Amino acid sequence: MGYIFIAPTLILFAVFTLLPIGMALFLSFTNYDVISQWDWVGFRNYEWLKWDAIFWKTFGNVIRFSVMFVPSNIVLSLATALLLSRKRRGVKFFRTCYYLPTVTSAVAASIVWFWLLNPEFGLINQMLRLIGIQGPAWLAQTETAMISVVMVTLWISIGSNMVIYLAGIQGIPEYLYEAATLDGANSWACFRHITWPALRPTTFFVSTMSIISALQIFDQAFVLTQGGPANSTKTVVYHIYQTGFTQLEMGYASAQAFVLAVVILIFSAVNFRVNKEGASVW
Repeated sequence: MGYIFIAPTLILFAVFTLLPIGMALFLSFTNYDVISQWDWVGFRNYEWLKWDAIFWKTFGNVIRFSVMFVPSNIVLSLATALLLSRKRRGVKFFRTCYYLPTVTSAVAASIVWFWLLNPEFGLINQMLRLIGIQGPAWLAQTETAMISVVMVTLWISIGSNMVIYLAGIQGIPEYLYEAATLDGANSWACFRHITWPALRPTTFFVSTMSIISALQIFDQAFVLTQGGPANSTKTVVYHIYQTGFTQLEMGYASAQAFVLAVVILIFSAVNFRVNKEGASVW
């Protein structure tokens, strides 16, 4: 009976996940271009990756994006959750407000931010002019384009991670704080020795999902900058999309996708090891 109940989910998983993965793996060893008949080329697609300068530049871009995005996401999500975990009047309203960007389409949100960041008519630069600051061309300068993409992605993702941290905070026994307070611990000591160690599994989950989403970012870079200026915000997934659907090199795009999958596995394993070692220290 148990197998009967899980069969629909397993069938959907096999048809829409395992089968496409297997087909993509097969295509990565071919020169399939959608139009003509495919030919088996072995590891030639993977060999070409060594000389694809744009592909490796996109990896540098997403790593730079991850370095800015992941720590900021953890700090802001945790800080927001700590503020909204207090029992105050209207706190549920603010929880809802902070969570709303998460249920918004990333494409729709990016379009709105595209106009907000407009150098001439955008609300952000207009507000800066009121205090005597000339705002930059946020999405057209290499110095600010990636920062703008990070900022928009943070606005979209903080709400969901805030909810995860809220669940973790509410799961910490209250008597631990009461005992610490009786021993003379202040708020910082309670956070350092109770809250943060108790939230390590939550932080591991949030950081892992943040790293994966950062390496797979596509919507924001596509809508806001189209990968520019000078490919400074072009991401790996965006490059794979252009290779497969613009240049019709499906075999080569599949090889790029599997290299990205291996990199994501490596980063996830490193994050797991770092969190495991950190837990033993604490």
